[in-house]
Amino acid sequence: MPKVDIKVITDVALFIGASISAYYMMSVLLSQDGPSAKSSETKKKANESLQRLKMLNPALKLELNDYENAVLASVVTPFEIDVKFEDIGGLEPIIDELRESVLYPLTLPELFTQSSLLQAPKGVLLYGPPGCGKTMIAKALAKESGANFISIRMSQVMDKWYGESNKMVDAIFSLAQKLQPCIIFIDEIDSFLRERQSMDHEVTAMLKAEFMTLWDGLTSSGRILVLGATNRPNDIDSAFLRRMPKRFAVELPKPEQRERILKLLLNDTKLSRDFDLGEVVSCTRGFSGSDLKEACREAAMNAMREYIRSNFKDGIRLSDDEVRVRPLKTTDFACVRDTIKPVSVD
Repeated sequence: MPKVDIKVITDVALFIGASISAYYMMSVLLSQDGPSAKSSETKKKANESLQRLKMLNPALKLELNDYENAVLASVVTPFEIDVKFEDIGGLEPIIDELRESVLYPLTLPELFTQSSLLQAPKGVLLYGPPGCGKTMIAKALAKESGANFISIRMSQVMDKWYGESNKMVDAIFSLAQKLQPCIIFIDEIDSFLRERQSMDHEVTAMLKAEFMTLWDGLTSSGRILVLGATNRPNDIDSAFLRRMPKRFAVELPKPEQRERILKLLLNDTKLSRDFDLGEVVSCTRGFSGSDLKEACREAAMNAMREYIRSNFKDGIRLSDDEVRVRPLKTTDFACVRDTIKPVSVD
């Protein structure tokens, strides 16, 4: 009986195992549907977005490639947005300017046919301190204009495979063309389109160049808008700033603006008879819109804490009586100044 060489058998087994592993790995890679490994959740969101679009416009016929389908998951129809201009307090001058220079060209293009100059700008930039309502304005603009809203995130664009990120950027603009009027919204745009430098990675440089090329190539007659929001406008590359000629500074609210915001926030809240809104406006100096919302929430929680301490013991409710929380008092806002640090002062 011939002697068996264990080393030869081991080498053959390893070779066969490696071959099978390589075969299955290549099968998985080649079977990927377009953009690398879309999750089932992304596919589900894309399908839901498509169904909503068809429901709103039964005549809509979309022939989308795999990359456009991936972007479709980020499309929000105007009927899904619950923010209107009337819900935003203290920013009426900016809202009026947006209506005239952006909203009407998007919604009523027939009014702007007398000249090629009469159309919405290709880009709008909202900048200012955090929490001052930039994202709310973007949502309200999409709602009021009836435009589809594509919210872009860096995690959605960037891909580990070479060239895939450029194809995703191309899909963003091509899908916007098919869904116009459409707003492409990029929150914290400085993280995406920041100043170009010689030490930038090749993929990042190509991505920015692709974005600029497609942005300049828009042939939508003003019915596609790139809308950016940032609190660091100086970090944005000058070439991108040039493509956003309309820029709005969304600054910290002044006293009369804070009063308008507080009235909106406290609209459905019971207030005591001696509630002094002027005093609250004064003690919230330097607060942003987001700070004011948190201040109102904290004040409401003060009243709720009193109710809980009077009607609960060791986590057990003492009675089944109707829940009656006292109206808010001016003093409920007294401790808010210490818990919320304003960005700056007027």
